[in-house]
Amino acid sequence: MTAIGAAALCPVWPATGSAQGRTAVALQAKADRLALRPGGPETPVVSLAGGELRFKRGETLEVSFGNELAVGATLDCRGLDGVPAAQPLISRAPIVPGAKDTFQLPLRHAGTFLCEPCLLGDGSLQARPRALIVTGNSPVALDRDEIVLIEEWRLRADGTPVPPGSDPKDTTPIHTFNGKSSFELSAPANARLRLRFINGSQRSVLAVKLENIDTRVMAIDGQPAEPFPARNGALVLAPGSRTDVFVDAVGPAGTSFLILLHDGKQARPVGKLTVSGEPPLRPAPFPPAPPLPGNDLPAQLDLKAAARFDLALGAPADWVQPAEFKPSSAPAFQAKAGRPVVLALANRATVATVFHLHGHHFRLLDRLDDGWKPFWLDTLAIEPGQTQRVAFLAEYPGRYLIEQVATDWAAPRLLRWYSVQ
Repeated sequence: MTAIGAAALCPVWPATGSAQGRTAVALQAKADRLALRPGGPETPVVSLAGGELRFKRGETLEVSFGNELAVGATLDCRGLDGVPAAQPLISRAPIVPGAKDTFQLPLRHAGTFLCEPCLLGDGSLQARPRALIVTGNSPVALDRDEIVLIEEWRLRADGTPVPPGSDPKDTTPIHTFNGKSSFELSAPANARLRLRFINGSQRSVLAVKLENIDTRVMAIDGQPAEPFPARNGALVLAPGSRTDVFVDAVGPAGTSFLILLHDGKQARPVGKLTVSGEPPLRPAPFPPAPPLPGNDLPAQLDLKAAARFDLALGAPADWVQPAEFKPSSAPAFQAKAGRPVVLALANRATVATVFHLHGHHFRLLDRLDDGWKPFWLDTLAIEPGQTQRVAFLAEYPGRYLIEQVATDWAAPRLLRWYSVQ
């Protein structure tokens, strides 16, 4: 699955006011409990208070982030490009218990994004990511728009979770789908659905397969892609990554399509899409969807003029855990604003390692460095011993984090940073 992975939610907070494109939102990191096993004890978790909302591209969120935990907290929003003032640990210090922080989040791009409240939580806490959906300003022909947030837990017999970064010995892996044990969805015949799959697991590459139904990939990591059919209906998701697909509910009433989850060891049914008994929405399904409206990312990258840097993954030198991170440390690289950048990512670990770039989306380059895949990414899983090259335009001046983590529950999350000047 990691080989395919080489080829990741902020709650949408309740609005408290809006003026001139600015929306005030309040959010708290707080202790919570979640029922993960029928008949078993509830599991203590960390949640972000607030329900789901959707915002429009171009809005700016005036965020008030409060910490109701007993430890420091950060808010890490994945996929929101060009917001250096909101970068955790670089521009925003951890929030001490009982305190609040306020900052702005301009929503430059439409798409599916993800935020976590506990960048510092390795080994002590497991926080629930939440979805932030930013809609574009152009209409898209759809009947339903659904989030499918997959989370992974490692539970002891008494129901207590073993958080990421800790030894999972004597635990059972459990997956939830929007906080439930399965995902069930029904729609009238010929309805078109947008399913936003999000891998909220902290460490595992997961594969999701929709059986016997045409699954058209429309966006990856929040950015529109050139639409293409999912290979064998399967989507491979690195931790923190997101893939948006279009599917059409086809067939007579009662027709169902299984949804399978593969965790790297086995595949199992976790839900289904069923054609309901309601009258069909239209005589026939929509024709194949055109690409989603773009987010103004560059159509071309001049690789000949690119600045090139090597970045070793899986190597502890220069990489630190979040609690040890210092903004005064040396950057992994520095790039000039407006110049393309090519990173050679060499995984020296013995297991697959996940790379995540803050602040910019990148293209995955072909092996011969003569082109790129037809989609943008902010997260990439790299197999052990392999090197992948990615390219991006250093468009937004500022300082941004780089993350890596091995696909091992006990592995620590590691950080460095880079600058665009």
